[in-house]
Amino acid sequence: MTHVLGAFAVWIIGFAVNLRLANGPAHDTTAARLAVPLIFGATILVMWELIVTGLDVPQVILPPPSHIAASFAANTGLLWADFVQTILKGALSGWVIGCAAAFVTALLVDRYDYLRRGLLPLGNFMAALPIVGTAPILVMWFGFGWQSKAAVVVLMVYFPMLVNTVAGLQETSAMQRDLMHTYAATWGETLRKLRLPAAMPFVFNGLKITSTLALIGAIVAEFFGSPTQGLGFRISTSIGQLDLGLVWSAIVVAALTGTAVYGLVTLAEKITTFWHPSQQR
Repeated sequence: MTHVLGAFAVWIIGFAVNLRLANGPAHDTTAARLAVPLIFGATILVMWELIVTGLDVPQVILPPPSHIAASFAANTGLLWADFVQTILKGALSGWVIGCAAAFVTALLVDRYDYLRRGLLPLGNFMAALPIVGTAPILVMWFGFGWQSKAAVVVLMVYFPMLVNTVAGLQETSAMQRDLMHTYAATWGETLRKLRLPAAMPFVFNGLKITSTLALIGAIVAEFFGSPTQGLGFRISTSIGQLDLGLVWSAIVVAALTGTAVYGLVTLAEKITTFWHPSQQR
């Protein structure tokens, strides 16, 4: 009971500190914007530790953060090999190939109207296919290595990236396009100087959405066949061994990677589209 009361006290303190930071005179500073989510996350972890320990929750149900941290530290070599197999080989390669192919296809769709009428409805159909149905087929086609995971990722990210890029290329107004026409600008010049810059927020939005889809696709695909490495393989086998510390350690690796990639894409967006109204404060 003492631990539960301690968790409640931690929540009150964390809430009060965050409320003061969010509404204080320095609420709009970089330090305050970083401190609020960090304090909130630390509060959740401390409450998790106190409640699980105080209520004697079995580790096979929910291990405390201290146990997950110890398991993470004891298996860094194993988790690194899993990271390379799943993230660097499967997810990253599939993400790059899928997004690049979608971007090129979006340019063709924008140039030729018949592709828009034929390909986009097909894209809606393909995007609705469940990964648990397509992943086993692609594993059978491409084998148990990282190539099959990359193929699953390509299928997952291609159409969301395509739809976002096509929508971005249509963002310019008729007046802007007519102005380029009066300058005798070609399609390529209009694309390079007007339509592509206007589409960049949509492109980056597609990159952010697909970065998380790529991680999910690569991990889930490993449940249907993989070598003895990979985050999906580690989660699947560790669950069978009731090693919940290692399961949560693999989840932490995936979560940290997804957060880092999302942050890098957001930073690249701020640098590239600093002129866009969405980036103005």
